[in-house]
Amino acid sequence: MVRLTVELIARSSNYVKNRKDESVLQCLKKITHLNFSNKNIDEIDDLSLCRNLTVLYLYDNRINQIRNLGFASNLSHLYLQNNAISCIENLTSLKRLEKLYLSGNCITVVEGLEGCEELRELHMESQRLPPGEKLLFDPRTLHSLAKSLTILNISNNHIDELKDLAILENISQLVAMDNHLREIEDLESVLSQWRHLWRLDLRGNPVCQAPKYRDKLIVLSQHLEILDGKEIHDMARQFLMNWKASKDAKKKSKPAITMTEHTVYPQIYDVQTANALLPASYDHTSTEKPKYVIFSKTKQCPRRVQRAQERRHINVTDDIRHLVLKPPQTAPSGTGAGEPHFLTYAAL
Repeated sequence: MVRLTVELIARSSNYVKNRKDESVLQCLKKITHLNFSNKNIDEIDDLSLCRNLTVLYLYDNRINQIRNLGFASNLSHLYLQNNAISCIENLTSLKRLEKLYLSGNCITVVEGLEGCEELRELHMESQRLPPGEKLLFDPRTLHSLAKSLTILNISNNHIDELKDLAILENISQLVAMDNHLREIEDLESVLSQWRHLWRLDLRGNPVCQAPKYRDKLIVLSQHLEILDGKEIHDMARQFLMNWKASKDAKKKSKPAITMTEHTVYPQIYDVQTANALLPASYDHTSTEKPKYVIFSKTKQCPRRVQRAQERRHINVTDDIRHLVLKPPQTAPSGTGAGEPHFLTYAAL
């Protein structure tokens, strides 16, 4: 077990070693930056003598609990990524904390940051979550960070929606790669509220395969400059906006046709069965054409259709017996002998 103590700091700090004219206590009070990354540290001891500490590097260690940092009222940068932390705690007194790095831990809920009202960057990517769980957000923490947080990294945390993050009104950069985001409608509802967002990275999410995914997000978020690592050019955005405006204008100008129970349909008949064909009940939500159904034979077509049907069934063979071949008449003028000409038939 390796504990981070003031004694360890005094023995390891070059600043303390090089200041022979000052006591260890005086040197510890003046320290502003401490780097104890990758030192197998698993516990933070009392460091209250380092009262002017502003930047603390403790990444790549074995720390499983955040503690004994309440003294650091001037701490602005805290690096705790790649440890064994399972809960965000004991940070509410860090009023000046601006950047917090907690990626690669075992955290399941983003919480305990109610007092960090100046926090601008929060890095929570790649938490080692239990099977089937996703990273969650405490509403109280989100409310306290609503105006300050500008950069958020939540990649690779099994997240399937972003609607809870809409309260973060000053977000300018969101990195949410390799999650489970599927619905583009969920993105639209959130992006419409983020007026300062200029960088968005959603690579590795199923939603990226949605039709016209990139075009829709570019039109929706007009301040977006980089989407999924690719720059958005003004000309491309203007083209898409013009295309959308033209499409919307066509929709407004096209008259809507509403089918009701009083709609008059054209009468259509089946000449072979003499049955009336009428449209089935019309579903106005369907995009398919109305289908026709055959009513009972008691609903006959008009007489003129019946007469046409009767004529249709006349035995043509019987009629031919009443026809005789008339002798050919004089060939039309201008035709030579032996030239073919039409024969005429007459009924007896």
